[in-house]
Amino acid sequence: MEENTIFIGNKPVMNYVLAVVTQFNQYNTVTLRARGKAISRAVDTAEIVRNSFVQEAYVEDIQISTEEVENFNEEKTNVSIIEIKLGK
Repeated sequence: MEENTIFIGNKPVMNYVLAVVTQFNQYNTVTLRARGKAISRAVDTAEIVRNSFVQEAYVEDIQISTEEVENFNEEKTNVSIIEIKLGK
């Protein structure tokens, strides 16, 4: 993955907002990538950045997909993925 990709996990939303704002100091585009339950956190992060911190930021692209992962019982399950590309 590229350097300007931020993987969204279980940390508080404001941690990711700060990471995006920091990335915007170096790059003109930042990609947020999240899987499963973290998808809503990625959307929240993008909206907070756009509405409060970097007013000139806009949603350049949104990609959705599904990834098949193996859990601890070696059963395969599908996990949703979202990639939100923000530009400025």
